[in-house]
Amino acid sequence: MAVRSLSFLSKMTIFGFLLSTLPVIFIGAFSYMTSSNEIQKNVNAGKMQLIMQIKSNVEQKLMTVNHTLNQVINSTVLKKAMNQPLTANDFVMYDDLRSEIRHMQSFDTKLEDVLLINDRHNWMIKNSGLYAFGQYAYYEQLSGLLQVPEGTSWMLNPSSWFYSEESAESAACSYSISLVKKLPTNGLEKYGLALANIPACSLQELLESDDEQLSSIMILDEHYRILFHHDQTLIGKPVTESGLQSGLLDDGPSGQFKETINHKDYSVAYYRSELNGWIYLSTASIASMTKESTKIGTYTLYVCLLMLTLSMLLAWLGSRRMYSPIQLLLNQIGARLTDIQQRKTNEFQVIGERVAHLFESKTELEKEVRQHMHQVRTFFFMKAFQGQIKPGDISGKLEQFGYGKQLAEWKTMAAVTLQIDFLENSRYAKSDLELLLFAVHNMIEELVPYEQRLAPVIMDQTIVMIVGSTEHDIKAFHTSNYALTEHLQQEIASCLNIQVSIGISLPLSNFSALAIAYREGLEALKHRIKLGEGIIIPYENVNAGKHYLNLNYPVHIENELLDAIKLADKERSKELLRSFFQAVFAVEMSPQEYQIPLARLLNQLLIVMQESGVNLNQLHPMKSSLLEELLKLHTAAEIDDWFWTMVAYPMVRIFKDRQEAQYHNISEKIIDLVQHQYDTDLTLEECASRLHYNANYLSSVFRKETGYSFSEYLSTYRFKMAKKWLADSETPIKDIAAKLRYNNSQNFIRSFRKLEGMTPGQYRDKRREAER
Repeated sequence: MAVRSLSFLSKMTIFGFLLSTLPVIFIGAFSYMTSSNEIQKNVNAGKMQLIMQIKSNVEQKLMTVNHTLNQVINSTVLKKAMNQPLTANDFVMYDDLRSEIRHMQSFDTKLEDVLLINDRHNWMIKNSGLYAFGQYAYYEQLSGLLQVPEGTSWMLNPSSWFYSEESAESAACSYSISLVKKLPTNGLEKYGLALANIPACSLQELLESDDEQLSSIMILDEHYRILFHHDQTLIGKPVTESGLQSGLLDDGPSGQFKETINHKDYSVAYYRSELNGWIYLSTASIASMTKESTKIGTYTLYVCLLMLTLSMLLAWLGSRRMYSPIQLLLNQIGARLTDIQQRKTNEFQVIGERVAHLFESKTELEKEVRQHMHQVRTFFFMKAFQGQIKPGDISGKLEQFGYGKQLAEWKTMAAVTLQIDFLENSRYAKSDLELLLFAVHNMIEELVPYEQRLAPVIMDQTIVMIVGSTEHDIKAFHTSNYALTEHLQQEIASCLNIQVSIGISLPLSNFSALAIAYREGLEALKHRIKLGEGIIIPYENVNAGKHYLNLNYPVHIENELLDAIKLADKERSKELLRSFFQAVFAVEMSPQEYQIPLARLLNQLLIVMQESGVNLNQLHPMKSSLLEELLKLHTAAEIDDWFWTMVAYPMVRIFKDRQEAQYHNISEKIIDLVQHQYDTDLTLEECASRLHYNANYLSSVFRKETGYSFSEYLSTYRFKMAKKWLADSETPIKDIAAKLRYNNSQNFIRSFRKLEGMTPGQYRDKRREAER
């Protein structure tokens, strides 16, 4: 009975929560049943990750040593020293070589000693001083290193070979890891050596890991000798001394296998380095891993039971909490749970029915929208009558406001302006003007059919309305307009007991002349001074049938022209200047009246010049007045040419020179950033931040100045540096790729082959052959 009383939402919520716990239960059961082999795989994966981390740390230090040793052997002082004997009298040369060696030794690399050997001229330099190589105690052993294969780099050697009186650590550590370089690097005959020695005991400090992890780690060289072990007595001995069989490591570059060490089973993971052939191993006890799997299964079971209990509790609490807003909504719409259950439906269906009922009130919503649309339409007409709307935009706006039929059918139209005349014996006061205008406005909307007019608006105590007709006959249109205005005048006088005067503009054939028609209506109403109140005045009676003098200055064209000049857009500026004069000369005026818009344009251009800091002498070096020169011109072609050659185009050149100087300066700064920081993760956004410009703006400026995008230029410069390093240094290709911010060396090789037609290695060999 309790279950039946639950709501539909509550039942679905509880059911959903219970379903959500099933995956948890299955996961828990699967985890509990996981075998020790699976746990072993997971542990081995962790060990492999540790191996890779340690490998990365060690190889980073080795590459640093390699890089610094390359700098030493390629230095001018060493190349010079290799071609001559050294004695105690060559103090300057010896001091320079010692300085090169000291620069290599740092705390980070643990580099202990650096030896420079010249077998041909019988000298050897290391930390403790200058020696005659032939008399050195380990002459035969060190000279034997000249016979090692060319590709050999890192070797494990007894520390006694390089014992230095300056350090006791070398003597304490039996073996050293030596980086061996034959000298000279570019000669065919190798008669010298450069050795950088790292005590094998110091590897532990390079690994940057805790003691517990290091206890399971070993590092072997390519001959399976131990380079690192937590038991330092095993360093330099074969791996078999630690209990492992070296033959198990020959299966591939990496892998896993089981091995018995000291009568215990271990899982061994290893990885062979591509850099120097060293093998990194990690061991883990299988017994400890199996023990951990049992613990994991037990913990998982407890967690699953806890989550199941919490899920059921949350399902009950969640259903109550989630249902409360639904219950509140049902109460607000007047629905009860008992009624819903009797109808054999659910809460969502009831809410859906009520929402559908709300959508049926679409008419009311549309009415609200129309009211707002009415306000927007009124604002549009006011701006159009004031000449603030571009003529080309008027038709599109009228189409949006529902006047498509008038646009298509009207052939003739006119503006009707109406003002209230206050007489001395009127029962209304001046303070009632706004209310009277509103009343007259409503009467006009009722008395004039919608098809014959546009919406009337109230502007400056004047009601303005555009009336139109489908007939071409001007006389018939005038007669109908006069009859319409007489009817309006009579109805207003009868209903409101006030007199109104009405002005009628000349007939128009285009909606773009609304501002002219409005001015003509206002101009006609001004004649009430002579004719009295309560009259109807057609504009044709006061201006001999000619349109109102169009002094509408093309402000929008002027603004676009000024912007084009500031942007140094020559073609656009010339086009807009021509459009400006077409708009001015399209209106019939006297020669004196044309001077007004021309002088205004000249004045605006001079204001822009002054605000931009341009000297008038730059624009017009002659001492005569620009205005006087303008007034001497007589034809439209002369005026157009004068404005362009004497004012507009010189300003365009000045702004163009400023723009190019700025572009060049910006491009130079970007190029400087690239050349100094090409080996960092430099981006266009970072350049924009440093130079305080927008990134898109910098991109367009840089492409315009250089013909390259930022990324293309950066790639080209990095490619140039790569070729320089390949030709002039022994830097490994992997290091070059890393310095040029490539993710891996293969990506660098592919990019190099695509641009140069050969691999980096082939390019380096080709350059060396050309130098020979």
